[in-house]
Amino acid sequence: MLRVFTRENDHLCPNDLEVTRERQPVMPGGMAPWIDLLNPTSDEDKYVENVTGVSIPTREEMQEIEVSSRLYSEDGAEFMTMSAVTNLDTDKPMLTPITFVLKGLTLVTVRYMEPKPFSIFIIRAQRAGAVACATGEQVMMSLLESLIDRVADALERVGMKIDGLSQEVFHSANPQAAGRTKDFQRVITDIGREGELLSMIRESLLSMNRVLTYHVAVTDDDKKAAKDARARVRTVQRDVASLTEHTAYLATKVNFLLDATLGMINLEQNQIIKIFSIAAVCLMPPTLVASVYGMNFKTLPELQWEFGYPMALGLMVLTALAPFYYFRKKGWL
Repeated sequence: MLRVFTRENDHLCPNDLEVTRERQPVMPGGMAPWIDLLNPTSDEDKYVENVTGVSIPTREEMQEIEVSSRLYSEDGAEFMTMSAVTNLDTDKPMLTPITFVLKGLTLVTVRYMEPKPFSIFIIRAQRAGAVACATGEQVMMSLLESLIDRVADALERVGMKIDGLSQEVFHSANPQAAGRTKDFQRVITDIGREGELLSMIRESLLSMNRVLTYHVAVTDDDKKAAKDARARVRTVQRDVASLTEHTAYLATKVNFLLDATLGMINLEQNQIIKIFSIAAVCLMPPTLVASVYGMNFKTLPELQWEFGYPMALGLMVLTALAPFYYFRKKGWL
């Protein structure tokens, strides 16, 4: 889909263009600070290339991991590709590449998914004076700010989730209750899911920081760059840096929580093994007594004794209880 946003006073007006090989519509009149390509066709790519005079990168080129393939200047335009996290409200978040092509006062975005910050920004940009959208650079900064706000909200949810998991692992309604059970398999699954989301967020923030650093380097070389624009870029950079630090902090908590959960599992397993071991030790003396009096010798002293059988049973019970009370006294139970 090709959508051209024209500026009217202090807001943007969207114009959807249907482009085919046979149909080449005329660009809307007026200043167009933003051209948005969502799942573009080859015809739409060629149309935008003819309008802007720059080569639009393909999806394969956007997915390259080399910095030189993601950040470069060509034909008087800046090409900046970052990774954005989408589907944050679902159980299956994923990373998707987004390319910003900034040439003059016009911004071209190329994307193959619909991150929620984009749709939110489009709605806000159509309200008078809601966001700065006079130039392509302002639109790009506003989009990055929307992405940062979305990431910050996601980090808050991850932090609350981690705190809940921590309470579940380390605390119990009745700490003295013996044999309390926990669904550690579900806990580990939740921890892994939050850790994976944090990895995606961190990768997104790092790619965003690289985009901003590159843009700052390019604009600093331009003596005509406005001071307020550079100040806004550096403010966004500081936000990204602070969120990156917070992401690293949460990742550390996730790793600690995972290690602690695995340790709790080992403790419970050791407790079970200890019970079986003590039970085996307690049953060894009675087994010895039963083995002695189970021998088929005619001259056993207690064989003809009237109280021999009760005495053997009592001896087996006594030898079973003695190790049990000894272990209790030592604190091993």
